[in-house]
Amino acid sequence: MTDGQARSILFVDDDAAFSRALTRELQRRHFRVVAAPTGGDAIAALATMAPDIVLLDLQLPDMSGLTVLAAVRERQPAANVIMLTGHGTIDTAIEAIKLGAFDYLAKPCPLDELQVRLDRAMERQALQQRASLLERGLTPPDPGGAIVGESPEFRRVMDLVARVAPTDSNVLITGETGTGKEMVAKLIHARSARRRKPFVVVECAALQETLLQSELFGHERGAFTGADRAKPGLFEVADGGTIFLDEIGEVSLATQVKLLRVLDTSTFRRVGSTTEMKVNVRVLAATNRDLTAMVRQGLFREDLYYRLNTIAAVLPPLRERRDDIERLAAHFVASFNERFNSAKRLGPGVVERLTAHDWPGNVRELAHVVEAAMIVCDGDEIRPEHLPAALRAKAPAPVPTANGAAPSGPFQTLEALERSHIERVLAATHGHRGQAAEILGISERNLYRKLREGD
Repeated sequence: MTDGQARSILFVDDDAAFSRALTRELQRRHFRVVAAPTGGDAIAALATMAPDIVLLDLQLPDMSGLTVLAAVRERQPAANVIMLTGHGTIDTAIEAIKLGAFDYLAKPCPLDELQVRLDRAMERQALQQRASLLERGLTPPDPGGAIVGESPEFRRVMDLVARVAPTDSNVLITGETGTGKEMVAKLIHARSARRRKPFVVVECAALQETLLQSELFGHERGAFTGADRAKPGLFEVADGGTIFLDEIGEVSLATQVKLLRVLDTSTFRRVGSTTEMKVNVRVLAATNRDLTAMVRQGLFREDLYYRLNTIAAVLPPLRERRDDIERLAAHFVASFNERFNSAKRLGPGVVERLTAHDWPGNVRELAHVVEAAMIVCDGDEIRPEHLPAALRAKAPAPVPTANGAAPSGPFQTLEALERSHIERVLAATHGHRGQAAEILGISERNLYRKLREGD
């Protein structure tokens, strides 16, 4: 066997002596074997077991092996069927392959040859399982339950998403960093007819131009130094589904030309190839940059902008939907309680300080603040002192004076507030910089840089 896990075999053959001998040998090789002398017995066994492999004689006393094959394909499609043939039935065995059998073997079958067939069947099944896992990983669940908000500004966006999701239109999702652009893209995909097909995310800002083109379109062997094998691109991986181009504003003009061609013709060439490839992909894109200004400056192609911007979904910053802050905070507390196996809650004065904050990092920043507060909090109640310094100092919005100006007061610099917050998170994580960076929503490299700058 190729692995240490016992595999199950349904062995269908009416030759009692042959069946007993081969069953003993398969059990000696650590297979779990269920023997069925007739087609009817085999079909009945399919109701109580899910065999990995079916060894199936073509000639059975009560029905054709092809009839049993059809039943296996219908009731246990994941099983690999190996047909056992006698003299003069090779043509029928080939017909069985066309009907979905994995392989065939002539009787009497040498054990070594049978083992080779069994190993191949198990390898094929392992590949199918890995492909299934990959497909499930590329088809995220509907994130609707994680998208929280009832403010009018937010509901307008959700209403638009509900209308556009079932269509095949391209959507450009814009908004500040942390407003939830990727979450909205996943929601659009999950509510579309493509929901059972891949959802592929491309981080456009994370790759250099040459690497980005290779990731998007794939490359042939020898296309560039280090390309020792051909590689499919993400447009190929997303075929039939949705591709999400995050931070599309960071893409170079050269790559924009190739993206425009895919949008116009649904065709592209791998890097280093002259062969046209055709795909059926819905394109969603997102950016926190002003693409119309970039078009005026010649930094973004106008024709690509209009192709991407068939539908525009503009996500409001959190400061423009303050009514949702308490709902979001409660949602994050519940989520982290489940993750940390705790039962913490927001205490008096916390919501007021959260609502007074302007949230430049938007929903992502709020999530990190709630997580950090829950880590710092020793008891069951999150209090204002568990919040970062920038929020602890912030009482509810001041009442304007008679001339309309807000009263002045002592303020820290933004640099000092940031440093204080970083130190508090580091203390809460006992100096674990990787965990602190994750809570702060920045990379470890960025955290190291900020710490050096403060020294």
